[in-house]
Amino acid sequence: MSVQTTPGDAVVAANNLGLTFPTNDGDVVALSDVNLTINKGEFVSFIGPSGCGKTTFLRTIADLEQPTSGTLTINGQSPEAARRARAYGYVFQAPALYPWRTIAKNIALPLEIMGHGSAEQAERVARTMDLVNLAGFEQKYPWQLSGGMQQRASIARALAFDADLLLMDEPFGALDEIVRDHLNSELLKLWARTQKTICFVTHSIPEAVYLSTRIVVMSPRPGRVIDIIESDLPAERPLDMRETPEFLAIAARVREGLRAGHSYDEDHV
Repeated sequence: MSVQTTPGDAVVAANNLGLTFPTNDGDVVALSDVNLTINKGEFVSFIGPSGCGKTTFLRTIADLEQPTSGTLTINGQSPEAARRARAYGYVFQAPALYPWRTIAKNIALPLEIMGHGSAEQAERVARTMDLVNLAGFEQKYPWQLSGGMQQRASIARALAFDADLLLMDEPFGALDEIVRDHLNSELLKLWARTQKTICFVTHSIPEAVYLSTRIVVMSPRPGRVIDIIESDLPAERPLDMRETPEFLAIAARVREGLRAGHSYDEDHV
C-alpha cells in the first residue's frame, strides 16, 4: 500500500529533534536527532522498546511536551499553533471517558468546548459514531460498554471535530487479541474512508506491519530512529495476510531493526 505525496504534503516534519528532561539525578535524554517527515494520508507506526521515546514524540507533536533542540512543524506551523488550530485528534492508551456522561455526550465534549451549536454537535456525533460502528449506543454509559467499544468511542471523540491528523498512543494495547484483531481491521477501514494522516504507537510487530504505510523503528533511550520501513502490502488487508511471505518479510525487517537498536544501546553505555 503506498500513498502518493509531494513535498508540499508534509503534515509532520521533525529535523534534528531532541528532548531532554532535567531530573534530580541528572538529565534524561528522551529523544535525540530525530529526523522524520510524515506526509498527508500516511499511516505511520512507531515501534520500539519501552522508554524509547515513541509516546514522547507523539506528545511533542501534540504540544504536550516541548523539544529542547531541533525543529518540529505540524502543517508548516509550530506544535502550539497546531494545537490552537485543533489540527489533530488524540487517542490515549485508555479510553478516558467520563462515566457520568453518555457515549454521545462524551464524544460531543470537544465540540461543546469549541462552541459548536447543538444541531452541529448532534450531526457530528451521529456521523462519527456511525464511522466506528457504535450507532445505537448513544445513550449508553461507558460502564455499559466493553473495553473495545469504549476505545471505539474514544476514537470517535478524536474524529468528532474532523482534524486531518490522528495521534494514537497504543489504543489497543490493553485489549485481548481477538478484540485487537477486530479493531485493527476496523481502523484500516476507517482510515480508508476518512483519508486521515495517522501516527500510531505500538509495541506489536504484527500490528505495526498490518496497519502501516511506513514503520518507524526506534532505539532504546535516547530515542533515535533506527530504520524507516516502507510497506508495499496492498490496500486490502484481510487478517490472514499476516501469514503471507510478504508480510513476514516486513515483520522480519522490523525485528532486525529492533535488534540493531539494542546493539546500538549496548555499544554506547
